[in-house]
Amino acid sequence: MEKILRLTAWPMTPPKPYSSFHILLSICGILSALCLARILSRKPERAVKRLFVCGLILAGGELYKQLFLTLAVHPGVYDWWYFPFQLCSIPMYLCLLLPGLPKRLRPAVFTFLQDFGLLGGLMALAEPSGLMHPYVTLTLHGFLWHFILIFIGLFCHFSFAECRPAKQYVHALPIFFGCCLIALAINWAAGPETNIAMFYISPYHPSQQAVFRQLSLLLGIFPGNLLYVASAALGAFLVHLGLNRLNP
Repeated sequence: MEKILRLTAWPMTPPKPYSSFHILLSICGILSALCLARILSRKPERAVKRLFVCGLILAGGELYKQLFLTLAVHPGVYDWWYFPFQLCSIPMYLCLLLPGLPKRLRPAVFTFLQDFGLLGGLMALAEPSGLMHPYVTLTLHGFLWHFILIFIGLFCHFSFAECRPAKQYVHALPIFFGCCLIALAINWAAGPETNIAMFYISPYHPSQQAVFRQLSLLLGIFPGNLLYVASAALGAFLVHLGLNRLNP
């Protein structure tokens, strides 16, 4: 397995944020996600199956990434920074769980994927430092992952009318806050000696996110984490309202 993974360890100079590579690839990826979401949403009876397939694609990509990092990049050493429980990881789990969820619970999941999934995809492209790696496959994985999140968010918006009303946003919040609590528990259990920071809300270290790191250093870690969570919730609400204005 290690030898196979090393065959895909093609080195590259990490692209610079806001370079022509970043901007052109982002524009092409977003437009492709938009067009594909519009086309595939024409058959809503297949929507859940298509989201499940997205979950499988994401899971396959995540498995490759974890094995590549652990066996090829840092042989025998697991970097907990890459543990797959960030905001951008949650759509993978939800898409895989969807077929087994009761129908009454699905609208909340669709809304979360629409609002928070799309927010995560767009924000990662807007601040792309975490997507640029010294390996071709890892860099492409980072971009493709977030293009898929954008596709999923738009696909849910086009396919499920029940997740469009403004009041429906509230039903996605328990999923978001529940994931925040799980992330915080993981960070707390890992201890201060690790660099783990699921959802970027470590109880031990200031946030690594731009702006929020400065706020954490100024106000303290706990207030900085609260501001980050509140900002993410507000951002998802603005995404919800913006989608409804563009496509009521």
